[in-house]
Amino acid sequence: MSRQEQKIKDGAGPHLEPGEDVLVAVVAAPRGYTRSTASGTPSLGAGQQRRAHGAAEEAGLKLEGPMALALTPRRLLTLRIGTPIGLGIGGSVKELLSAVSLDEVDAIEVKRIALRQNIRLTVRGSAIELEANAGASAKELAEAFGRARQRA
Repeated sequence: MSRQEQKIKDGAGPHLEPGEDVLVAVVAAPRGYTRSTASGTPSLGAGQQRRAHGAAEEAGLKLEGPMALALTPRRLLTLRIGTPIGLGIGGSVKELLSAVSLDEVDAIEVKRIALRQNIRLTVRGSAIELEANAGASAKELAEAFGRARQRA
């Protein structure tokens, strides 16, 4: 786990229910976010971002780029964070954007492609495409989700 992810786990406390703790936290963004910011051309990746936001809205989630995903034994949360700079600098949790019960999350799938990971959240039947850097704990997020669903 990176220092950034630990910072998110620690900062999520005020947004958790009594007895709830964060199993895994990941910095992510709507798919296409990196392409549009890295290229300096906002139109690159804009279509992917619109699709991600639309699917999230259908599922009752709010997205930002970048943001944090936090998985607890009961819920999946999206959290607004400050801009992560690296080496654990920046990226403090600012507020809860949205939360859904794990029984409303159909799947969390992760595919690593070069220097990034594609994360597909399927919530209430809507597939939401996100991206994270190659070092993020996205695989651990999917595995922890599988374990949490088995316990429920």
